[in-house]
Parts: sequence; C-alpha cells; structure tokens
Amino acid sequence: MNLFKFLFSKTFLRQIAIAVLILIALTLGVMQYLKQTTNHGEFVLVPDLSKKTLGEVNQILGDAGLRAVVQDSTNFNPEFPRFSVIEQNPVANKQVKEGRKIYLTLNPSGYRKVSMPNVIQKTRRNAESMLKAVGLDVQEVEYIDELGKDMVYYVKYEGSRINPGTQLPKTTKVVLVCGNGNEEGNR
Repeated sequence: MNLFKFLFSKTFLRQIAIAVLILIALTLGVMQYLKQTTNHGEFVLVPDLSKKTLGEVNQILGDAGLRAVVQDSTNFNPEFPRFSVIEQNPVANKQVKEGRKIYLTLNPSGYRKVSMPNVIQKTRRNAESMLKAVGLDVQEVEYIDELGKDMVYYVKYEGSRINPGTQLPKTTKVVLVCGNGNEEGNR
C-alpha cells in the first residue's frame, strides 16, 4: 500500500509534471534548432543540365548553390555532344536543399572498342549473329568463287582484311566475304 500512496502523493505528481514540462520544452527547443540549421522549407530547383559540358555544369550548379558529382560515363550516345551530361539525378526542376549533390552521367568521347570475333569458317547467318552480339554491323556481303556456299572466308573493314581479335569501335560496319558455292576459284 505504501507504493500506491507514493504514486498518488503530491510530491510524486509534482515531479512528474515538472519532468513532462521539461521534456516538452526540450523537444520544442530541439525542433526550433533543427528548423533553423536545416533550412526547413527552403528549396532550390535543380537546373536542366542535359547536353551541357562539365565546365558549364559547374558554373550553373555553383550559381544555384549545388554540387556536381560525376558518377561514370555510359555507352556512347551520338545524339549528345562528347563529354556532355546524358543523365542527372535528381532530375531537372526537382526541389532540393541548397548544397545538395547532383549526380551526373557523361557521354564518353566515342564508342567503346570491341574485339572482332572469329567468324572465319562459320556460316553467314551464324557470323552475322556473332557480330551483332558484340555490337558490330554487317554493311554488306561479298561473294567470291569458293566451294563453301555462304561460308565466311574473311572479313574486311575499310577495304582491308581484319583478323579475329582486332579491336574496332562498337557499331563499326564490316564486310563479310563468303563463298558462292563455285569451285572455279580453286582450279
């Protein structure tokens, strides 16, 4: 019974009331402090940085109170200038706090290089699939007098034969030289 009497005594209830008031005052003080130090309710619009160079981006973001962070380059996109912004995060016209980092993806200087697969002695159809898989294109198919009909005998790029393993920019157009099924070239 002594515990029950103590819980409802004036002294204990007064101490609880003081503790609650201190807790409320402390909470309100922390909330005001955070409101002022975090610039609550103050936003900056993210500018559109698409197709801008890194120098232009730094100037624009500096004026807006934002910071640029280059994440990486991606696959080359011919619709964008070299070394220009392809993507940004957060996107344009989004509200952010001042000092926020804007993550950028830049367009590289050109297509990455791919290795020419070994398509010699493969069928034309198989060779075209292999070339497409690595990112190369078949510009045309030339036929020579050789016994293997539609069998690839060599590959040309800019008029010269190229060997398997040769490094070429992605989307390069090559010429397949295939046999036409006639043996006349072997006699």
